[in-house]
Amino acid sequence: MGADRPTLARRERSALVRSLRAAGPDAPTLCEGWTTRDLAAHLVVREGRPDAAAGVLVPALAPRLEELRLREADRDWDELLDRIDGGAPWYSPFRYADQVANAAEYLVHHEDVLRAREVWSEREFGAEDLDRIWSLATTVARTVLRRVPARIELTTPPGVRLERGRAVTAGAAVAPVVSVTAAPVEMLLWAFGRDPVHVDVSGPEDGIEAVLAVSRGI
Repeated sequence: MGADRPTLARRERSALVRSLRAAGPDAPTLCEGWTTRDLAAHLVVREGRPDAAAGVLVPALAPRLEELRLREADRDWDELLDRIDGGAPWYSPFRYADQVANAAEYLVHHEDVLRAREVWSEREFGAEDLDRIWSLATTVARTVLRRVPARIELTTPPGVRLERGRAVTAGAAVAPVVSVTAAPVEMLLWAFGRDPVHVDVSGPEDGIEAVLAVSRGI
């Protein structure tokens, strides 16, 4: 990536803000029960209140996280979007780990907005971005599939070529072998539990059932 080119995280943040402005505050998203306003409020709290953001993973903190999110949702719509576009505040660790912590977050939530429309299409990314997205996707997928009683091979379709990406295995170290085949963005969305996505799961029936039964998303 050129020294002057914004990171994938920064570009997806800006693109998401543009999509949110175009959609308005009351549009649906792929996040169940959330409108675009709800999603925007979540992003503001996640970066602006790291003390509460752990509620995404820690059930005991979830009520506080939701309380703050609802409070932010009452803000003026344009103010919410300006806060997202401006990045995390100076005191937030997300400001200094933007490239690591936010690339998947903003890409997935951008697709949450785009794919909630009646008509949508897959976006195109350059080779360097696809390698980065594949790395993120397989890292998340290996996490959610680690206890599946099957050996899972994560691969891209024949027409998708990555410069540095390669097939990745997850799950148990023994057969049966199940193949999960998807382009990088589709694999990332699938690993985060999103639908609709273009993913093919093939192999022995019991292995497929085990993969499809796992609770995806982190």
